[in-house]
Amino acid sequence: MPDPSTSETDAPSRQGPGRLIIAVYTLFAVAASARAGWQIATDFETAPTAYVLSAVAGLVYLVAAVGIARRDHTSHMVAWVSCSIELVGVLGVGTFSLIRPDLFPEATVWSHFGSGYLFVPVVLPILGLAWLRRIKRDTTTVEKVDSRS
Repeated sequence: MPDPSTSETDAPSRQGPGRLIIAVYTLFAVAASARAGWQIATDFETAPTAYVLSAVAGLVYLVAAVGIARRDHTSHMVAWVSCSIELVGVLGVGTFSLIRPDLFPEATVWSHFGSGYLFVPVVLPILGLAWLRRIKRDTTTVEKVDSRS
């Protein structure tokens, strides 16, 4: 049960580096979704796999941003799954885009491990997972201290 004395803005996930992680996820959600939407609407037949993968990346970024921003355990678990899917996706697509470039006639957000985006797509899920782990550890420590009182 949430503590009514704590406001939503006190959520550990929204403090310090969490704000930056949420902001980058939100930026990437908007950028990847807008790019994919435009490509799908105007040039889908050129590279349907790449464009759909970019749309999926945009959705994954959005889910991660919302999950990290919310303070409840379920949202953080959803964010953890989203960041994990993102990491597997960027590693998989990154690898296949190097060894089988014929599968990706156009780049996705995750192509070449996100090189078109300064490798942020390969670093972001690692940072997201690390942050979720840190705030879980911090929350667990606070709960243990509170239960002893």
